[in-house]
Amino acid sequence: MERYDLVYRLYDEYETETLREYQEFVDVFPAVDSRVALDHWQGASEELEQRKNDIRSDFAAGETFAEVAAHATRDQAFTALDLESKYGRAVNVLVLDVDETLRSAGGTDNEIPRETLHVLTEFHELGVPIVICTGQTLENVKGFAIQGLGSEIVHSGNLSIVYEAGTGVFTPGHGADTKQLLYEDLDAEIRDVFDNVRSRVLPEAPERLRRGCHLQGNEFNVTMKPNYETGSADAREVIDEALIYLIDLLADAVGTASERAGGETGAESDGIDASDDDADDGNGGTSLAGETVADWTRAFYADQDPEIRAVLEGEGAYPDLDADAVPDRLAAVLDRIDVAYYEADAAEIGSLELNKVAGVERALDVLGIDDPFALVMGDSKSDLRVMEWVAENDAGIAAAPEHASQDTLEHVLETDELVFDRGKSVDVLRTVYALNRFARLG
Repeated sequence: MERYDLVYRLYDEYETETLREYQEFVDVFPAVDSRVALDHWQGASEELEQRKNDIRSDFAAGETFAEVAAHATRDQAFTALDLESKYGRAVNVLVLDVDETLRSAGGTDNEIPRETLHVLTEFHELGVPIVICTGQTLENVKGFAIQGLGSEIVHSGNLSIVYEAGTGVFTPGHGADTKQLLYEDLDAEIRDVFDNVRSRVLPEAPERLRRGCHLQGNEFNVTMKPNYETGSADAREVIDEALIYLIDLLADAVGTASERAGGETGAESDGIDASDDDADDGNGGTSLAGETVADWTRAFYADQDPEIRAVLEGEGAYPDLDADAVPDRLAAVLDRIDVAYYEADAAEIGSLELNKVAGVERALDVLGIDDPFALVMGDSKSDLRVMEWVAENDAGIAAAPEHASQDTLEHVLETDELVFDRGKSVDVLRTVYALNRFARLG
């Protein structure tokens, strides 16, 4: 009988919804000392096992079908079958963004749900490595990873953390390869730009930004976060201002670094006043082809990202210049530096040479995964780069929440349509759990 027919029979003839309820209760039952509660848990465990045994005895591949029914809905099981038919292999590594992916401020109170953590634990027990891939600092990620997954998993040698969107990789249990600072490989000019911005970003900021923002404790990237609640109107307003301020400060730092390196940006530089939008070469600004470096830099990043352009336009700071006319010497440096905008959440400067793809590649190398087929889950353009990388290399599948950035969502819809509701990343994890179970049948 065709595998699809067997799955139809499984979900038509058995009370799979009740089976999943028993499985979820047994899996996430809280640790308590109550004898009554423990007796209830024991009774549920016995009922769960009996229902699984009924399926095991009724199918040739009974163990597989029992586990699929206990973890995946009908739709998830058929999606898993479709993926197995299309790719013919199991997922052998999970590459997971955290904020607004595994957890969501709007859907999960900014905590990773217990059922999600449990499914991740099950993947670990099945030998599937986990790569946490985030823009957060290493210390933040280590903290919630140990709290949620446990120290044993984090230090198992089968988990890696790509932090600050790829500037560093931390893989406990791998000796000299445990912590790798990828930013140390950048050339001096780029490191000088980041050192310059970092040293000035708060001291030289307008008072409103100094009072309304703080710096995330990064090792390399420069990230301004709101002091207001993420997603609020106040947070949106201050981050929009911070984005423009960071772009202008970056422009000045690029000009300074170019001078130190002995390069020319098209005119003699006497510094850029990042707070003066109307600066020109006769009034404290550096001129490039008749425009200030800040104007050209704004035009460059507006052309790179429509969200950045919208912020610049909304704040009356869009220079309306042809991005194709950005002077070559300036563009050559800006092409290596990423400016990221996360609405009402963060404004950030990072290195395009140290994106999440570079971090994931290094993590896979340390973990010894030579032929990856990854599940990549994320919501932003930094996650999109990893999704595109696995697609180009036939190295995995992509999933995103329904509120992901437009480009990310379009990519996922154009590939395998693995879109999940806010705070429900567990739905895709369960689908992939079923995929891996089916793939084992050959």
